[in-house]
Amino acid sequence: MTPPSPVLRPYRPEDREALFDICVRTGHQGGDARHLYADPGLLPNIFAAPYAVLEPELAFVVEDGGRAVGYILGTADTASFVDRYRAEWLPGLAEHYPAPVREPATPTEQMTALMHDPERMILPELADYPAHLHIDLLPTHQRSGHGRRLMDAFLDALHEQGVKAVHLGMLTANTGARAFYDRVGFHEIAVPDAGPVTYLGHSVQ
Repeated sequence: MTPPSPVLRPYRPEDREALFDICVRTGHQGGDARHLYADPGLLPNIFAAPYAVLEPELAFVVEDGGRAVGYILGTADTASFVDRYRAEWLPGLAEHYPAPVREPATPTEQMTALMHDPERMILPELADYPAHLHIDLLPTHQRSGHGRRLMDAFLDALHEQGVKAVHLGMLTANTGARAFYDRVGFHEIAVPDAGPVTYLGHSVQ
C-alpha cells in the first residue's frame, strides 16, 4: 500500500515539539544547529514559537506520517509584532534567558542578544514590506514542492488580510535558500550595513 502523501494544514498547538525540532535542525545556514546551542529551546523561542502563539492564523505546517516536517509562519505587521513580542512574549523568557550584560562572544550569547532586541526587525528600508516570515523544512522533505506550497498558503493568508508585501531576512551564505526564494518570486531589498544578512521582498497584492 502506498503511504499517504504529506499534507499542508494550519499549525496546531500539539505541533509545538515538532516545530522546535525543525527550527533547530535547520537553524545553521539551513543545516543542523544542535551542536551550536546547548539549549534546544533557544532558537525556536526567537524564530518560531512567538509567531505560532501570537499569530497562529499565519502558521502552516506540512505533516507527514502524523508529524510536522516543515512550517511557515510570520506576522502581517512587523511593527505591531515587535510591540506584542516585547509585551507578551519576552517577559516569559527573561528569567530563563537573561539579557546579556557583556558583548556577545558565543553563538548562545549572540542569539540571546537577538532575543532581547526585537526592535532590530524594524528597518526603514523594509517599511513598504510590513509583513515578514520564516520558513523551514527538514532536509528529507526539501526539493519536493512543499516549500512552494507553504509559501503559497502564507501569501494567500496575507492577501486575505489586505497586506501588500512581505519581507524576510536570510543569511547570505545560505545559497540553497536564496535559490528557493528566487524561484518563488522574491527580489533583493537594498539595506545598507546589513552584515551577513540579505533581505528579500515579495508583493502580495
